[in-house]
Amino acid sequence: MIRVVAGIIVNDLGEILIAKKKQEKVLGGHWEFPGGKIECGETLSEALVRELREEMNIEVVIQSVVGTNIHHYEKVSIEITALKVLIQSKDIILIDHDEIKWVRDVEMLEYNLAPADIPLAKKYLEMTYEK
Repeated sequence: MIRVVAGIIVNDLGEILIAKKKQEKVLGGHWEFPGGKIECGETLSEALVRELREEMNIEVVIQSVVGTNIHHYEKVSIEITALKVLIQSKDIILIDHDEIKWVRDVEMLEYNLAPADIPLAKKYLEMTYEK
């Protein structure tokens, strides 16, 4: 099983960043919460900070753990943990994605999210609106 971390990236307006995977990548054309594989010896936070620097050239501040989901794709299983983070950078450089969008949190599920990200989007909404 591959361990992965994803960022539910929030801006100062409360919008969430979703990113569309390049067509030639695995799950190309799907929207996702950016992140990537956790390397040996890394914490979730360290891995996410590194991945977001590598994939988008952004800096973030970790806020909280949203949740973990195990998803079985056709050829691989992943354990994905989502962290809520606040973006600190303004200039995003896309490396692994074709497009990004800032969306209201209630709009996330209107996009073709990667299957492993859907339960995490729902968990985020539950956490946000259960008050």
